[in-house]
Amino acid sequence: MEFGQIKSGLKNKCVCIGGCGGLGSNIAVALARTGVGKLIVADFDRIDQGNLNRQYFFTDQIGAYKAAALKENINRIDPFVEVEAHVILLTPKNIIELFNTGDVIVEAFDKAEMKEMIAETVLSEWPAKPLVCGVGLAGWGGNDLIKVERHDNLYIVGDNVSETSDEDPPLAPRVGVVANMMANVVLEILLGKDK
Repeated sequence: MEFGQIKSGLKNKCVCIGGCGGLGSNIAVALARTGVGKLIVADFDRIDQGNLNRQYFFTDQIGAYKAAALKENINRIDPFVEVEAHVILLTPKNIIELFNTGDVIVEAFDKAEMKEMIAETVLSEWPAKPLVCGVGLAGWGGNDLIKVERHDNLYIVGDNVSETSDEDPPLAPRVGVVANMMANVVLEILLGKDK
């Protein structure tokens, strides 16, 4: 299958991403570069200097809202990708309102309670809708531990163990690996596995 055919197969697809940090910004960029036609992204946070080691933002965007800056960056990559950016703290109620048109929903939060909240909301509201989550991406190395687990329509990407801490921070290489694996899972869902 040629890239033009892949892009054609994705142009009418919509992916919703909760969180625009290390995972979310890199997943959104990877999906935009492959031709997903619409991205709905949501995050309430602003960019700070400490984010630049792993998030798809630039120094001149420090202080900007992540969702708005991500839309700007994707528009520079491909102005034909529709990006609906929401500067908002996601809750069960607004997830249902904002993400109802998505073909796939991606959880890209760094806080455990937010991960749990979006998973519970999506799995109870739309049990047939695919949900891709990232768990266990802190530190470096351990490439052989990163994997994809599937439980019906729930896909979990990461090592499922390493939690972010001061001693084990999230760094660009491992965050990027997990983010790109998550984007690849989304493509498998939307296009089918490459046999």
